[in-house]
Amino acid sequence: MAMEKVQSVSELAARVAADPELQKALKENPVQALSSLAAPLRSDAMIYRMVVAALGLTLMVAAIGVIALAFFEKAIPDSVVAFGSGCVGALAGLLAPSPVARE
Repeated sequence: MAMEKVQSVSELAARVAADPELQKALKENPVQALSSLAAPLRSDAMIYRMVVAALGLTLMVAAIGVIALAFFEKAIPDSVVAFGSGCVGALAGLLAPSPVARE
């Protein structure tokens, strides 16, 4: 059963109302049917890992660049510092536990 992913409960309700096959799947095995409709960022850990790896790599490049510039006594551009700070903030947001997960 190839179903498009849903992003909200209202979208799910509209799709269930319009699709008898989805209604049947929800009656037979609700957990599997809802899991197959989950948004990819909630169900696909590989996307999450790729984003964290890319941000981590970018942060390392920015940090190495700042260290190299400081070593050669060159001026460190504010954009490099801002770029590294943005990566730190993004990683903190991704790696911090979700308030929804605390329940």
